[in-house]
Amino acid sequence: MIVLYSIFITVLVYYFTRFLNKKYPSPLTSPVFLSTVIIISILAASNVSYVEYKPAKVIMTYLLGPATVSLAIPIYKNRDLFLKYLWAALGGILIGSISTIATALFLAKGLHLTKMYLLGLTVKSVTVPVATEIGGIIHGNISLIAAYVIITGMIGAMLGSTILNWFKIEHPFARGLSIGTIAHGIGTAEAVKEGEIQGAVSGAAMGIAAVLTSFIVPYIIHFIT
Repeated sequence: MIVLYSIFITVLVYYFTRFLNKKYPSPLTSPVFLSTVIIISILAASNVSYVEYKPAKVIMTYLLGPATVSLAIPIYKNRDLFLKYLWAALGGILIGSISTIATALFLAKGLHLTKMYLLGLTVKSVTVPVATEIGGIIHGNISLIAAYVIITGMIGAMLGSTILNWFKIEHPFARGLSIGTIAHGIGTAEAVKEGEIQGAVSGAAMGIAAVLTSFIVPYIIHFIT
């Protein structure tokens, strides 16, 4: 019963926050952020622990597989657009991946953070499965890495579109590329809501950025440590 209850609450809250975000658009009503806060509050009030919630999480996470694969459909439909901007896109993803790693290193060094935090920050912009694998290679703290990745994705989902609007970046390809490179799967979920092109490009950028980061980070960590 707890599993069904957990799934029901999660789905219900997500749809509620989507409705709320459409009616009152704001970073604070972003479904990724607001639904997380509400679900945690409801589970805490219901005395449902994370251990009890975990089986429901496993079921819902499993369903992310087909959902992720389905991103291939809009990518295929817009393949001509991808070919048109191929080299510009690859250059943008490379620069974006290097920039987010460099920013993390400068932040960690500037704040005099320990090596454990520095390692975690370097992979904050790639999806959790890839980030944890890279974490194993560089001997990082996997729990800390997962937390950084989720927080980064959440911030990207909440503020990504707003920041792009501030800088008057309106081209759907550029918007999707930016969000996917920096905010991985969580950001892509928001990009999909903007449009098919944004979602497709964001999904592709997320995958390419993860591959690039898996090559870049171990080399940089070896070089600076």
